[in-house]
Amino acid sequence: MNFIQSLDYMQLVRCFVVGGLICIIGQILIDKTKLTPARILVVFVTTGVILGATGIYNYLIDFAGCGATVPLTGFGANLAKGTVKAVQENGLLGAFAGGVKASAGGIAAAVFFGYIASLVAKPKIKKQ
Repeated sequence: MNFIQSLDYMQLVRCFVVGGLICIIGQILIDKTKLTPARILVVFVTTGVILGATGIYNYLIDFAGCGATVPLTGFGANLAKGTVKAVQENGLLGAFAGGVKASAGGIAAAVFFGYIASLVAKPKIKKQ
């Protein structure tokens, strides 16, 4: 069986729709509110942490796969998942290290690719 035959097209659609909806929410927040992008980032990560800690976000991950794990809400859910696991294994000390440990790969990739992008791009200060 080749690669094309093994694709689950409905999973691709679910991934695209859910990831797109998360992005639409972010764009609406940018366009219709006075929230800065940094505050919207914090809202998304915090929402992911809350939904991840309560177990609700896992249903979205099961449904949409990377459409739910790649956006910032997925990062927050991953932080919560790592924290809960570390607290169960190490007690209170796990609350401080578990989230970062679980997300270390994503954090390292973001720093690395951000650095590469800064070398390639010519950033300009946005005029008010």
